[in-house]
Amino acid sequence: MAYFSSRDIAAIAICAALWGVLNSTLSPFFFQVFHVPFLCDLIGFASLILAVWVTRKFGTATAVGLIATVINFMFRPDAFFFLGFTVASFVFDVLTRLLGYRNCFERPAIGTVSLVLISIFSAAVAGSIIGLFFMTAPALATWGGVLGWAALHAVGGVIGGFIGAPLATALTKRGIPAPTSQRLMVLVYAILA
Repeated sequence: MAYFSSRDIAAIAICAALWGVLNSTLSPFFFQVFHVPFLCDLIGFASLILAVWVTRKFGTATAVGLIATVINFMFRPDAFFFLGFTVASFVFDVLTRLLGYRNCFERPAIGTVSLVLISIFSAAVAGSIIGLFFMTAPALATWGGVLGWAALHAVGGVIGGFIGAPLATALTKRGIPAPTSQRLMVLVYAILA
């Protein structure tokens, strides 16, 4: 029997596509208008939370991050900064596994707080990598260096965590099982509408 079921693969693919496409199309516009990277983190960590909620298997967040990276490079071949999010996806994967999926998704208060904190830390990792390897010195100076850039991404992690975690927790609390791929698609489209 395969580690990931067809439902798991569908959830991974949908969440990765959501992250990769929206990050490639909407995030650059948002960044040019507001000069903050919040939308990248919001889309990314909400997608990671939903994917892990569906599968509750180690490797899900990493797979979502890798696929989203490929999609991102298809649309924006020069956007090497996204590699920071690839690493952050792995960090998110490890931390949710260490905490336990039951604690993340079946205990509303603990789960929401934990997922938000994991999102914040993972986003800060992404921001640190982006700041260290992909930002120009003048751009970093505007935000207080690498630590300032990591803090900005951490704020984006707060926003993404506060969207994804309560959504997954509320669905679980109301007795809605992790959706099948068709229900997940309806859920994703409802969020986007």
